[in-house]
Amino acid sequence: MNAYSNRRSLNVALLAVLVLSVILSACSPTAAPTAAPAAPAAANPTSAPAAAPTSAPAAAEPITLKMTAWDVAKTPYWQAVIDAFEAQNPNIKVELLDISSAEYQDKLNVMLSGGDDSDVITVKDIPGYSAMLTRKQIVPLNDYVAKDKLDLSVYSGAADELTFEGSIYALPFRSDIWILYYNKDLFDKAGVSYPTNDMTWAQFDATARKLTSGSGADKVYGTHFHTWRSTVELPTVQDGKNSIIASDYSFMKPIYDMVTAMQTDGIIMDYGSLKAGKIHYSGVFQNQQVAMVPMGSWFIGTLIAAEAKGDVKFKWGIAKYPHPDGVAAGTTASTLTSLAINANAKNKAAAWEFIKFYSGIEGAKVLAATGNLPAIRTPEVLKAYTSVKGVPAEAAEALQTAKVRLELPMNAHASAIEKILNEEHDLIMTNSNPVDQGLAAMSSRAKEELAK
Repeated sequence: MNAYSNRRSLNVALLAVLVLSVILSACSPTAAPTAAPAAPAAANPTSAPAAAPTSAPAAAEPITLKMTAWDVAKTPYWQAVIDAFEAQNPNIKVELLDISSAEYQDKLNVMLSGGDDSDVITVKDIPGYSAMLTRKQIVPLNDYVAKDKLDLSVYSGAADELTFEGSIYALPFRSDIWILYYNKDLFDKAGVSYPTNDMTWAQFDATARKLTSGSGADKVYGTHFHTWRSTVELPTVQDGKNSIIASDYSFMKPIYDMVTAMQTDGIIMDYGSLKAGKIHYSGVFQNQQVAMVPMGSWFIGTLIAAEAKGDVKFKWGIAKYPHPDGVAAGTTASTLTSLAINANAKNKAAAWEFIKFYSGIEGAKVLAATGNLPAIRTPEVLKAYTSVKGVPAEAAEALQTAKVRLELPMNAHASAIEKILNEEHDLIMTNSNPVDQGLAAMSSRAKEELAK
């Protein structure tokens, strides 16, 4: 055999040995330990390559986030934005925990105090927000914001209102303003001119009285004040001279006098009956029992959805919120609705991704498309809003504001003051206390609370 044949035989033999070695290695139950040398590197927190294998499977792992909300069946945007988020994040599902609007904050307080681990907390108002961050029930978002380089200026100052001692604990997704809704058919039937965008509260009162007619089941009330104390108290801070957080509430007397007189005269429904029956403002307006209702801009979306379902069969419109004499038209009150991460959340990272989407430009466009005003109001977002089928033609002008006052400013005593105001409001509106006595009690109790 020549040298060439010897080399060829040797190569064939070596190849056979190599193939056999690979087969045995792949089939061997002890093959796994060959990855062992990588373990020390994975334990090193500064080793970037080691992080990839642990993060990749986690991103694909199915996650279910629990989110608190209220009146889900009557509020179409909850699920609309969730659907958009889930479409982009198929591994994350969001489950809504529905709580009635009237009981939301009380039930949420009980849940969180009991260690509830819902991931995303919807913050309904400033008092609730103040209470949760004071109790450390929600986590600061500064690190998340810095990491993702979010520009909070897109919220036009709303993010500043949510900043407490240098930290922000929630991102706003909705920044609603108060406006006036009216039933055009009832106005036409009564031969009364539609509300203008420069209506004073005195003119509002006079108009409501002209629209009130009938009796019993056929009665039409000129207007409606829902059972929230804010429906009566917000007009009292439109002039910017006073705040809902105060030690003297005598400035509220003119509006309370007006509303209680309307109740006595049958221009509005009885507060006690509304409260006892848990009657929602949407029902009385949709049933054409009231001709006007001052309410937040969120109600536009509810009416559009009801119209689409055939539950609203009358013409309706909107106008700017009425204003006191001497205050510019378009001066209104605003509320912030935001999202926070529960301190006990099991999925904080995923919760942040959801909040970032819901409160961001993508979520804002979806929210606007449901007829609700988002906290981000870029030209693109507002165009999406005004082009929604069903949004009244008056919206383009009615939603322009001269000045917006926060319903309740950030204050360490906000939650306690809110409780005081609610209790005293109930007593005034149920005629248990005269207006002067009720406001004096408010002032005394608030002053004592603020001194703590």
